[in-house]
Amino acid sequence: QVQLVESGGGLVQPGGSMRLSCAASGSISSINVMGWYRQAPGKQRELVADILTGGRTGYVDSVKGRFTISRDNDKNTVLLQMNSLLPEDTAVYYCNYRSSVHTAWGQGTQVTVSS
Repeated sequence: QVQLVESGGGLVQPGGSMRLSCAASGSISSINVMGWYRQAPGKQRELVADILTGGRTGYVDSVKGRFTISRDNDKNTVLLQMNSLLPEDTAVYYCNYRSSVHTAWGQGTQVTVSS
């Protein structure tokens, strides 16, 4: 099993920045993908960004140039730096871990962008 613990989130004004972090523990595979999804009220959960063990990243078009995902393989952590936040970024953000053996989700953290 793999467990994920998220931190960060809260209220931020439009144009502001916020950082989310996620720490994985348990049966971590040497090759895995970690990422962040989000789900806004009334909408489906969507992939925001992910990063492979080797460092290759992917982003949904709506956050490109504003969000940066990074990871520390030694600490099994993944960070999501969010800049130039928009009200439409408001959602519950979920950390995700995927390998050939396990899939895990964090508990979710609320990000609210509002003045």
